Amino acid sequence: MFIEYICIEYGLPHMARRAYRLGRRAESAAATRQRLVEATFALHSERGVLATSMKDIAARADVSVGTVYHHFPTYDDAIQACGQHVLAVTRPPTPAIFDDCRSRAERMARLAEALFAFYERFPSLEGARAERARVPLLDGWIRRWEDGVAALARLALGEADIGRQRMVIALTDIAVWRTLTAGGLSTEDAAAEIACLIHGWLKRPAGRATTNPPSKRG
Repeated sequence: MFIEYICIEYGLPHMARRAYRLGRRAESAAATRQRLVEATFALHSERGVLATSMKDIAARADVSVGTVYHHFPTYDDAIQACGQHVLAVTRPPTPAIFDDCRSRAERMARLAEALFAFYERFPSLEGARAERARVPLLDGWIRRWEDGVAALARLALGEADIGRQRMVIALTDIAVWRTLTAGGLSTEDAAAEIACLIHGWLKRPAGRATTNPPSKRG
């Protein structure tokens, strides 16, 4: 290689060549680890956390099982690394989505839009929720996600009404997104419909009954 040639040609210290080789090995190790993380993410998305093994990860990444254990001594380590990858790839919404919003209606529209776009990027969230009771690390991640959604709903409402907050969370859940998009709506149109629905519901007086009162018999 060019740098190796320069070291030899100009009599550079042996350590310089050795440091270069170590740098290349470190780069290769980082690339291998990233391939393992991506393989783990793909398998979790396809079959779930519980149905994925270290052997599966090795096969998907085209490395030995020993290589997987070298980078991730336990399966929990692989799950943890995959979770960090998920955050980087799916980009969960943050309070910054409301920065240029001037009204509650705009905040609700932005909330539905941001959450539904996130679900489109990370549809396997549903599968992760289904497995959370049996995977402590997964449960911790889901809990933090739910706390984040609750905080976003509270900011969008501009008030601390728990009842309304729960309704907003329910109407912007991934199950709603999946149902609407499965019915033919795009993610953008589904978000707009839900935002409109929430806005209309919020305009009702607080505490108003949602069912018709029983008819009087006379």
